[in-house]
Amino acid sequence: MSEEITIKEAQLIVDQWIRQYGVRYFSELTNMACLTEEVGELARVIARKYGDQSFKTGEPTDPADEMADVLWVLLCLANQTGVDLTEALKKNLEKKTKRDATRHINNEKLRVKN
Repeated sequence: MSEEITIKEAQLIVDQWIRQYGVRYFSELTNMACLTEEVGELARVIARKYGDQSFKTGEPTDPADEMADVLWVLLCLANQTGVDLTEALKKNLEKKTKRDATRHINNEKLRVKN
């Protein structure tokens, strides 16, 4: 796959993969636990790569792969629960834009210090 994928296409691709290779979706509760596990794995890589911890021998070092794992399970959960992530993201951006239109701009803590 070398071409760009929309969120909607990603949801379809994951659904097709599950039906072809995965037999069926895990339950929503199992996938929520899997999502939590994958976020933890991403956190471990970030803590070691950008934080103060060091990698253990043989430990994954690629945050991209861990992020893709998080996205995969999130796409599964969206498919299972009937959520169109494209529409959900659009609505979420609208909500954040209304709510935070000036909040961050006026936050002294975020101003660049020279």
